[in-house]
Amino acid sequence: MKYEVPVPNAEWVFHSGAVFDGRRLVPGASAVAVSGGVVTAVGSDDELRAWSGPSTQAIDLAGRLVSPGFTDAHVHAAYAGVERLGCDLAELSGARACLDRIREHAALPPEPGNDAGWITGGGWYKGDFPGGYPGTDLLDAVVPDRPVYLINRDHHSAWVNSRALELAGITASTPDPADGRIERHADGTPSGTLHEGAMELLARVLPEVTDAQLEAGILHAQDHLFSVGVTGWQEAILGHYGGYPDASAAYRSLAAAGKLTARATGALWIPRSTTVETVPALVESLLERRKLNDAAGFSTRSAKIMVDGVPENCTAAMLEDYLRPCACAGPEPSGERGLLYLSPEVLHAVSAALDAAGFDLHMHVIGDRAVRTGLDAVAAARSANPGSAGRHHMAHLQIIHPDDVARFAALDVTVNAQALWACNDDQMTELTVPLLGPERAAWQYPFAGLAAAGARLAMGSDWPVSSPDPWQAIHVAVNRAHPDYPDAPALLPDQAISLQAAMAAYTSGSAWLNRSPGGSLVPGAPADLAVHSANPFDLPRQALSSLRVDLAMVAGSPVFDRAATASASPLQRIPSA
Repeated sequence: MKYEVPVPNAEWVFHSGAVFDGRRLVPGASAVAVSGGVVTAVGSDDELRAWSGPSTQAIDLAGRLVSPGFTDAHVHAAYAGVERLGCDLAELSGARACLDRIREHAALPPEPGNDAGWITGGGWYKGDFPGGYPGTDLLDAVVPDRPVYLINRDHHSAWVNSRALELAGITASTPDPADGRIERHADGTPSGTLHEGAMELLARVLPEVTDAQLEAGILHAQDHLFSVGVTGWQEAILGHYGGYPDASAAYRSLAAAGKLTARATGALWIPRSTTVETVPALVESLLERRKLNDAAGFSTRSAKIMVDGVPENCTAAMLEDYLRPCACAGPEPSGERGLLYLSPEVLHAVSAALDAAGFDLHMHVIGDRAVRTGLDAVAAARSANPGSAGRHHMAHLQIIHPDDVARFAALDVTVNAQALWACNDDQMTELTVPLLGPERAAWQYPFAGLAAAGARLAMGSDWPVSSPDPWQAIHVAVNRAHPDYPDAPALLPDQAISLQAAMAAYTSGSAWLNRSPGGSLVPGAPADLAVHSANPFDLPRQALSSLRVDLAMVAGSPVFDRAATASASPLQRIPSA
């Protein structure tokens, strides 16, 4: 039962608890020893007492669980950190709370260099506004004189006021870009929400986000992620997107200075303007960027392809038309099937070239047509490059046609799940389901079906789109219900997965996807671990969202200590054997 690496007098011993090793709750194990930044032994308290010496630091788990630190397979840490340091709406609920926060922020003087007085930030929730998209009138009422640009939680839309539209020159005659849409009034004038590529219409007038701001944002995000037990992550977009510049230089600087203590990796952005003809030059430039990042100690083995958008603004790519409500006859086809940002021809070409160059494909796919098109592209890449070891994955995976479920295992495409979304919240019931209809709504987030068909599972948060706390996502994965919506029915409860499967996905599954050495608690593995506030395997599944992280470590060094934050240390000496 006991596994060990022969290193005497461990620096740390965690005892009197339970151990999840990244794949299972280890039978009979109650203690873990750590020395030299690695796990040195796993076993019972009696078995590991011999590893304790006069200098051993002991953590009495008192029945709590110790596990590998979580690895977030899809997060926007740089964006999240910068937005939390700006006009942060992410933790608010309701339109009034958002407007009050914006008013408060507008009372502050602009930052140096922000000559136009821009108010930027984000985190507003579509479900807080009628129809999902707020207008200029609401913003103009609280900020009439300064331009405002606020990205929503899913980063697929931005809310602007009249002053921002004026500075950008966006009027009724401004055409929609090919990869986006301007929300408009009946007379064609912009109403205040910009979707997808339309957000870029403000890029030339927005204040520059500097490398110094990005570094501060990443460090702020790192601290917050540590506090929820996330010890590694994949930055899901490294490139110019949504008014943000490429954060690669900031990551390189922090990594080279030893300040990036998490096991962070990144995905290099594939522009939506990519064509078949530009693929060779694009891949060559990505290889140069990867080499530069590697030299600084920041791995960027993945390449991010946004295949489609999101259903709420009808940009997720669907096999059949979206529905639209009709007062007299119920829903009817809208004539819209969403957007594929790269044609199948381009997607096949760039996927095969990236696979051949040793990149892991990281695809954003939401709609069933995007899923099928993405799987076809991976199939073409696997065929073009026999023996490829690419750890290709698809993030989000909201609507999957039943015919495509088995293809994930067949093509070895990992499910990169954002499980927190698999529930009936206001956005789901009021904005999404009416556009999909009951048949397609029943195809959403089929985690159990994918796992049963043999697909690999990983998990991520997509923060700041949603909370980075893995316990909130695990709660929904297991219950198919959100703790903030206790009266809502579970969303397709037959697609729930077990606690063990969810924890494995968020630890060893995501670490494997990131090519990270973390994700497991076995002898010889890096001591990237988290101590949780209870043993979740002893709790009712409806209580999983109550879990918190008490202590987190990376390579055997504490990076978060809840008790120490409260001016009390959890450490105590234990006698040697």
